[in-house]
Amino acid sequence: MNDVLEGMLETALYAEDLDKVEAFYEGVLGLSKISRSGNRHVFFRCGPGVLLIFNPKETIKPPSTTALQVPPHGTSGAGHACFRVSGENLDAIATRLMSEGVAIESEVTWPQGGRSIYFRDPAGNSLECAEARIWGLE
Repeated sequence: MNDVLEGMLETALYAEDLDKVEAFYEGVLGLSKISRSGNRHVFFRCGPGVLLIFNPKETIKPPSTTALQVPPHGTSGAGHACFRVSGENLDAIATRLMSEGVAIESEVTWPQGGRSIYFRDPAGNSLECAEARIWGLE
């Protein structure tokens, strides 16, 4: 099975206030918005993948007969996502976050090599920016 799964295509987080998270991910983190569907979701390009932000109150509703047949899904509460960042850019993103008033909750230098920083989005999701080598990846 390991040779069949090529990698993560999308990551989903949940937030009830899509206006706030849209401003954060687009304005503060600089992600490019792919689309937004009312108060249901907003999607962003993130490197070779996609970051999906869903409103959990909307995604638990069953699909209408005219909609794509995506089953109800979602969760409640804060989630976690980690963005891959080069070592050279890790300090730059930390500086950018702090200049936007986003608190850095933790900075970690991992025993196996690599660093990461942790912070929160407006919905309370735990976000991390890290060098890939924290997982032995290059």
